[in-house]
Amino acid sequence: MNGSPKVSEKTKQKVLAVMEEKSYTPNIFARGLGLDSMKTVGIMCPDIADDYMAKAVSYLEKRLHKYGYGCILGCSGFSQEERENYTKLMLSKRIDTLVMVGSIYSGSGDNPDEIAYIKNAAQKTPVFLINGHLEGENIYCAYADDFHAMYELTTSMIRRGKKRILFMYNSESFSARQKMAGYEAALIDSGYPVLGELKFRTKNEIRYTRDMLLQYKNLQFDAVIAVEDEMAIGALKYARVKGISVPEELSVAGYNDSSLAKCCEPELTSVDSKLSILCNVTVDHMLAMLEKKEDIEQSIKVSCEIKKRCTTDF
Repeated sequence: MNGSPKVSEKTKQKVLAVMEEKSYTPNIFARGLGLDSMKTVGIMCPDIADDYMAKAVSYLEKRLHKYGYGCILGCSGFSQEERENYTKLMLSKRIDTLVMVGSIYSGSGDNPDEIAYIKNAAQKTPVFLINGHLEGENIYCAYADDFHAMYELTTSMIRRGKKRILFMYNSESFSARQKMAGYEAALIDSGYPVLGELKFRTKNEIRYTRDMLLQYKNLQFDAVIAVEDEMAIGALKYARVKGISVPEELSVAGYNDSSLAKCCEPELTSVDSKLSILCNVTVDHMLAMLEKKEDIEQSIKVSCEIKKRCTTDF
């Protein structure tokens, strides 16, 4: 049953025939104890209702299933306490590795206490971060090159004559910080000032973002770049209420190229952060380490692609 080379082919076939006749299914827990592997991967994300995270879990589960691995899914929530408690719960399940989806797990960058629980977890099992970056022993990361994607997107807006580009974000996660840094660098390199009034924090909710923009009546902008598609669509709804033409008077771009980007009207320009590649690379490297005992890269950065649609004219 475990593929031991010490068993003859004749004996193997005889045992397998009896198993089939009796409809025998191996006990995965007993087998895991014997092999010191449950062939089970823990996957954590803050909220499975989020489109990005739901897609990531789908990509991971399908690829892991292809190689005979099962998954335990947990939604940790966003607070520090919730993340720490759920990580402990996952480690109690005798998982082979732990995958964390979302840049929130990388912390805000200012407080090392925020990520201490991840480094502690890595002492017990390999930890893989998707869309986040964290240095540490037994910690492996795969993330999108958000800095250069946002730099290119902002520069494209500037080349089309946009002078007041509103940057919308909803957190200070690793990914959000990289996007903001790319936005700021593009402005500086083009000789534009970085204005605090054009950094607009909101929720990743369409109507909430629309209503927030409508409240700020004195805020002037001719372009919007959002770190999530839902925020960008909120800006489109704001433009519709105000009678502002898109993209002639207002250019709008989002991020992650979700299904919403293709469902809205006009269709939304968005950055494809190559989530499927991040997930596939993570699983492939994980299996190379677990099964082939190979050394793998601890940090993998993947280039993004701007999907140009009708909300921009570049």
